[in-house]
Amino acid sequence: MRVRNWQDVLQELISKDSDPQKWRAISGIRSGGIGEDLYLCHPGAGLYHLKTYAKNPFEVQGVGVQLVHKIDEGISDQFPREVDGRFAIHKPISEGVEVKKVTQRVEETLRAHVDAPTTSLDLFEDVMGAIGSPAYGPLDYRGIGSRPESLDILAKEFHDVNRKLERKLEEMIKDDEIGRGFG
Repeated sequence: MRVRNWQDVLQELISKDSDPQKWRAISGIRSGGIGEDLYLCHPGAGLYHLKTYAKNPFEVQGVGVQLVHKIDEGISDQFPREVDGRFAIHKPISEGVEVKKVTQRVEETLRAHVDAPTTSLDLFEDVMGAIGSPAYGPLDYRGIGSRPESLDILAKEFHDVNRKLERKLEEMIKDDEIGRGFG
């Protein structure tokens, strides 16, 4: 497993031909330092692990890896099935005609939801379809000061890779002199 820049891992993920609604995610603060852990899974596309940190208020840096190509039941059980939170990955839209097409689809979607009985989940899913999101779904995220237990379970399951990601991320944090704050 090759540790890569987190953006390259996301590019690989969005280029997969997978049902965008079947993605699920777990995220939370890193257990050993600044930044966050994010696991993304899809039954046909595999399991990904990203570790990121804010280099400054406008730039996120990090590393990632694809852990497995197929999800087994033990891994799948760690991810949310119900929707507490939601995540989405946005693929950049080409300029010109494509922007107009996406804008028109979003406007039509919103108009349809204004006139019909709907739920926030229905609206979310329809808007993700309208913008062509390559991955979206339920997210388990607890916020600052807390971590979903599943993060620790997956970190133990993939201990060697997690340590490799940690070392690389700590090296990046040190090189970026993050310990001294923004300025």
